[in-house]
Amino acid sequence: MARLPYQVLVILYLQSENHIKYCIFERKSPRGQLQFVAGGGEDDETPLQAAMREVHEEAGINKAIFQQLTSVCYIPTNIFSQSQRQAWGENVFVIPEHAFGAKVETENVSISDEHVAFNWVSYDEAMAQLAWDSNKTALYELNCRLKNP
Repeated sequence: MARLPYQVLVILYLQSENHIKYCIFERKSPRGQLQFVAGGGEDDETPLQAAMREVHEEAGINKAIFQQLTSVCYIPTNIFSQSQRQAWGENVFVIPEHAFGAKVETENVSISDEHVAFNWVSYDEAMAQLAWDSNKTALYELNCRLKNP
């Protein structure tokens, strides 16, 4: 399996008439870091296919309605292993992170071994707890889209 030079970020959410909840995950390492589902593309996957696979792998969810967001950030490649950076080539210094919202029908999540916990929270709670600005930006966009269709 070849890892492609991009990442995906997926925000799981539940929506009722007057309430939206977002699922944040606590990564195993570094402990305590809260973020949304995230991972890299593999083989010949499109970003949407990678997002769907990552949601299945990290949250055990097979059924969701995906919406690609406009939010894209760039991640410096120095956070990845040397072997991974070599596979991408010596002139790849940053990779894009494509963001998605994924509407789910249940709070039932089965976390992978990448995480130690998850929690369904409000927009304000998520904004206060998320570790990465890219997660906050994508959440802001998704929340705006859901409240102003």
